[in-house]
Amino acid sequence: MNSNAGAGSRILGSLRSADGKGVVRMEDRFDTDIDDVWSALTDPLRLVRWLGEVEGDLRLGGEYRFRFFASGSEGTGRVEACEPPRRLLLAHGLGQPDVQVIEATLAADGDQTILVVEERGMPLDLLAAYGAGIQVHVEDLAAHLAGRERCDAGARWNELQPAYEDLAANAG
Repeated sequence: MNSNAGAGSRILGSLRSADGKGVVRMEDRFDTDIDDVWSALTDPLRLVRWLGEVEGDLRLGGEYRFRFFASGSEGTGRVEACEPPRRLLLAHGLGQPDVQVIEATLAADGDQTILVVEERGMPLDLLAAYGAGIQVHVEDLAAHLAGRERCDAGARWNELQPAYEDLAANAG
């Protein structure tokens, strides 16, 4: 099953708090091999097709700039860990009071790949918004891997937001 199959009400994420900050965890399965998913997550020429513009030093310890299409988020980040094709750890919001960490882990499962994305460090009052937004990003990744276009991010976010508000109410 692909990420966007039955995407209308499908919730990929879970929300929780840790040390007074929000944590969003997404898990999905893709009908492609681990190297294809890894490439989609790390190659700027592919990132620009589904996530946004990323430029700079994308090697371990390197810093980069990003602008995400769906959320409009932009800033700087650093590659904290890079273990192809299994794990990527990024620090976003360099120079800001609250640096957020994004960790992606991939596992091969036959001809499919399981992706888990966990983002940590966001304000608890924005946890639901981050949940909906990160799911939009994961769905856009699924669309890219399947050869489709990104979704209408605003409309999809509005569809997802109520469910993530319910999850956030129980995350504290």
